[in-house]
Amino acid sequence: MPITPNVPAPIVRYFMPGTTQILFCATISNTSAPTFTELDNGYEITRDWADWSGWTVTTNFIKMPGLQNRFVSQLPGRIEAADSSITFYEDKTQLDLRTLMPRDTTGYIVIANGGLASARGDIFKVQVATVTKLRDAEDAGKIRIDYAILEQPAEDVTLPQS
Repeated sequence: MPITPNVPAPIVRYFMPGTTQILFCATISNTSAPTFTELDNGYEITRDWADWSGWTVTTNFIKMPGLQNRFVSQLPGRIEAADSSITFYEDKTQLDLRTLMPRDTTGYIVIANGGLASARGDIFKVQVATVTKLRDAEDAGKIRIDYAILEQPAEDVTLPQS
């Protein structure tokens, strides 16, 4: 009898620009189950986005050498978030996201890769570490906001639709 492995349903691919949405929310009481009101009170910061770095969660591995053989096995260890930042376009009069998120501001970054209507997203509790002006004579004015991730992010959270 031939092997007939299970085949998962095809994924729906998408292009991130025009689809992904990012919110900054001042408060979310339970990152595993945000409320519609908490998200609705947030600020959509997608429009001013220029670039980003980080926003990933990784696990460090603990090596477990032994004397029985030369193979070194591993155990999953501590979980950590990468150093994370978002670069935004700067307003000529400085009425931009640095007024919403000055240094030491705490809140939540919500990233919905398929858009808020996809009903799935990742939520990062953050504190603004730095707000840096990026100066380049050949580019639009930009600021980079570096965030400290304060607790383990809630990943693939169901986002309420109403």
